[in-house]
Amino acid sequence: MTTQLRIRAGTSPADPHSMRFELDRDVQGGALASFADAASAHDAPLAKAIFAIVGVKTVDVSGAVVTVVKTDDGNWDALKHLIAAAIRSSMSQSSAPLGQAVRIAGQARTDDEIRLAVQDVLDRQANPAIASHGGHVSVTNVQDGVVSMLMSGGCQGCASSAATLRGGVESMIRAAVPEVRDIIDVTDHAAGATPYYSAGSDGPATPKRPLLYRPVPPDMIMREDGQFLISPDYLAPRLGMDAATLRAAMQSGEVVSQSESGTGADAGKTRLILRSSTRVWAAEIAADGSAHEIPAPRAATNAATASTALRDRIRVHLAGLTAADVPVTYGQLARALGLYMPGSIAKVTQALEATMVEDAETGAPFLAALVVGRLGDGEGAKGFHQQARALGRGAAPGEDERSYHQREFTGAAALLAAQT
Repeated sequence: MTTQLRIRAGTSPADPHSMRFELDRDVQGGALASFADAASAHDAPLAKAIFAIVGVKTVDVSGAVVTVVKTDDGNWDALKHLIAAAIRSSMSQSSAPLGQAVRIAGQARTDDEIRLAVQDVLDRQANPAIASHGGHVSVTNVQDGVVSMLMSGGCQGCASSAATLRGGVESMIRAAVPEVRDIIDVTDHAAGATPYYSAGSDGPATPKRPLLYRPVPPDMIMREDGQFLISPDYLAPRLGMDAATLRAAMQSGEVVSQSESGTGADAGKTRLILRSSTRVWAAEIAADGSAHEIPAPRAATNAATASTALRDRIRVHLAGLTAADVPVTYGQLARALGLYMPGSIAKVTQALEATMVEDAETGAPFLAALVVGRLGDGEGAKGFHQQARALGRGAAPGEDERSYHQREFTGAAALLAAQT
């Protein structure tokens, strides 16, 4: 007898239009997939079934988590049960509910695979609209995640060509193919009727720059006591959160920052990298204080992807346990996930703290309370209490850490019992 797929659904206070559907098993072998609209779901039965429901705007899948964004006029009371039914139906009827060309978490696509994926996005989502203006965009080369794109027809030499790429095409590509590190326009716009790049009478054409090399507005990045401070209102949307959530994530350590000083030809410049559990943002600051957004280093992008995948794997694993199975230790959890290399415990700890940020947003008991440093220790790990306090959910006045941890543990264990 087949056990019915268990699904736990919840919205985030940071984005009431978004709802996460957490399944008790992966949708398709740990695959990651993003669907911006119904057209992009042409070979994915699960996404097609969800888009068939009126009120659905976008669908994203990460392992065992399906995130759905509704339209402004959609109503979760009506949509939630329909979406859950669509997920169950498509997973029971198809061996590949996300199609055959999805990406598996932790397995980066090759440059050839990136080229095919980007061209597919262009052909399905961008070129039909661009063709109405007599233009076309194609991929000419991909090297180390850097995509070279050629604009032809009405786009060649068009003064709005950069805006076309920056405004719509780039966002489409980055949403569907996160491995893309940079997008470069290699079109010879000087050969067009109205050149976008034009050579002066005594000099060569203006060199092309990566499209992501964008100026940061003045006063968004300031230097104080040798440290760079970035406006939360400016940075938050670039990391996929609001300013209040960003501040909490910075305090809790979910958002980490890195600063690198330039050497040689880059002496005097500073590169800032900020990484959340899902996104990476980078900027280059010149000696005069001017700053530009730059492509995030591949290592940081891969780390964000790996962190997100591990967080979701941990949540699904813990949600699949019974009340009799908990607590578990950090080491037991790492081994259950197949993590044996040095540093695995630290990765598990960081991913557990990321689940606490999500639970704080939804007001749910901390699932991380089910994991302890050692069995028989009912007080909880030091890091658990530090993260809880940073999120405004620590022990109440007069309550000791042991009692607080037991309270959170009891709440999380009750969720497991309710799902059994």
